[in-house]
Formats: sequence, structure tokens, C-alpha cells
Amino acid sequence: MFGRLYTYIMQKAVIKIGSNQYLVHEGLQFDVNFIKDGLPKIEVNPFLIFDDKKVEIGTPELSERKVVCEVVVASKLADKVRSIRYKAKKRVKTIKGHRQKLTTLKVIKIS
Repeated sequence: MFGRLYTYIMQKAVIKIGSNQYLVHEGLQFDVNFIKDGLPKIEVNPFLIFDDKKVEIGTPELSERKVVCEVVVASKLADKVRSIRYKAKKRVKTIKGHRQKLTTLKVIKIS
């Protein structure tokens, strides 16, 4: 009645940009900490690549494989985070705010 259900697992990779690791697949758009380089594309060596048939694990990374990312937005600001320090009955209150700079990347190809 509903036809055949096909399951397809995309090729996914674990990459490290800065000090953070990200699980990515082709077409994914994600935010990372601000990258100062003015490059339109970034190539990263992955730690792990897997799909429905096989798994490749690097020690520590796969030097022959690449994940190509395109810079979509070079610099944007995240939501403001506010921290409040408060002491009861002392009329002491301090509010600090911070907005992190981010770069938006899009995965073009895992090869």
C-alpha cells in the first residue's frame, strides 16, 4: 500500500575545527567559533568516516580523506548570554553580557 521503504544512511564524518568536534554530512549547515581566515572554502581531515557499509577510523586522523566546507556567513553574532551576580539584602547586583562571534559553514563534499 505504501510502497517500498528504502533506508539510506548518508556518509558521515567527525571533524575537528578549533577545539570542537562536529558530526557532519553533505549539505549540513552548522555554526563554529569565529574563523579569522578570509578563505571561501576550508578543507579538514576527518577523524572518522562511516556509512551503511563501512567505517574508517584514523589514528589520529585520516590524512588521505578530506571534508570540504564552504563559508556561508563569515561573521555573525550568537544570541546574547547574560550572567547575573546578586547578593540578597545588600543592594549588590552585577549584570554582564557576552555575544560570541560565529562562522557558518556548509559541507560540500566528503571525499
